[in-house]
Order: sequence, then structure tokens, then C-alpha cells
Amino acid sequence: MDKKILLTALSFGVVSIILGAFGAHALKKVLNIDQLNSFEVGVRYMMYHALFLLFLGTTTILLPEQKNVVYNLTLSGTLCFSVSIYLLATQTLSGVNFKFLGPITPIGGLLIISAWGMAIYYIFTKKA
Repeated sequence: MDKKILLTALSFGVVSIILGAFGAHALKKVLNIDQLNSFEVGVRYMMYHALFLLFLGTTTILLPEQKNVVYNLTLSGTLCFSVSIYLLATQTLSGVNFKFLGPITPIGGLLIISAWGMAIYYIFTKKA
């Protein structure tokens, strides 16, 4: 389980670095400021959760089944949140109308909040 979490963390990290560089260089020329700012939010949140997953994969505080819950919430939440933002921010370039993904972004946010909340709950209720 920890290997899967760490590989996901590293994958999120490398993707966010690549997309951040792509946004700063290539997309800066073709997106308006609002689109670029939205894209950067997706990149930031993916990196934040890469770091969160690094913590999750290396901590011994949580039980494996608890890690699994937090991992699944973080994975699904980050993908829903960041990927929907990437697609919405760049839809003028692709020519595809991704407006239907608008409700997916807050669902992803809710899943991310739930992941953090569950981690807090598991740690808070852990017996010494």
C-alpha cells in the first residue's frame, strides 16, 4: 500500500511540475489571465496533494486501512479537482466545451476536504 501511495505522490509531483512549466511558458501566450490563474490553481493543488500523499505513504501513525481511505479520497478528489480545472481552463484551445465538468471541480474539493478530515479524525482518535 505504501509503495502505491508513494508512486502516486511522485506521479502527482512530476505532472504538476510539467504542467506548471507548460502553463508558465506555452500557455502564458495563449490563455487570458483568468484562464491561466485557474490552470495554476489546478497545478498548485496537485502539488499540495503530492506532498500530502508523501506524508501519508511514510507515516506510521495511521493503520493500513485508514491510509487506504485517505488515499482513495485524496486520489479521486485531486483528479476530479485538478483535471477538471485543467480542461476548463484550456477549453478554448482544444475547441471542446468542457462546461459540463464545472460541477466536478467542487466535488473534487469536497473529496479532498474529506481526505484531510479523515486523516485528522484518525490521528485525533488514535489511542496512545
